[in-house]
Amino acid sequence: MNRNEIWYVNFDPTIGNEIKKIRPAVIIDDNYLASQFMRLVVPITTWRDKFASLPWIVQIQPNSVNGLSNVSGFNIQQTRYLSTKRFQSKIGIVEDSTLIAIQKALIRFINPNLHKLL
Repeated sequence: MNRNEIWYVNFDPTIGNEIKKIRPAVIIDDNYLASQFMRLVVPITTWRDKFASLPWIVQIQPNSVNGLSNVSGFNIQQTRYLSTKRFQSKIGIVEDSTLIAIQKALIRFINPNLHKLL
């Protein structure tokens, strides 16, 4: 399991408004720093028009490299560390430029003023 890879991940069981079910997610933590038992992921959800105004959802178009079948969105708000036991199968990878867009959105989500310092 490596950074930039998209995997089907089982997010259940969940509590409250946490993202649910088996769905794709992209690994965003550095391979060198990653634990062999935990990875930091951003879940992927089916794109909805209402997401266009939400700064914590980054759109991605499906293609043969990422393995997605629909226009989708990386849901930055649901970023979390998960056990690698939740990972089921690799479906694709994202380009470095997409990963950078995800990381920038995560920085803006954590602290809207912080990205100005980078």
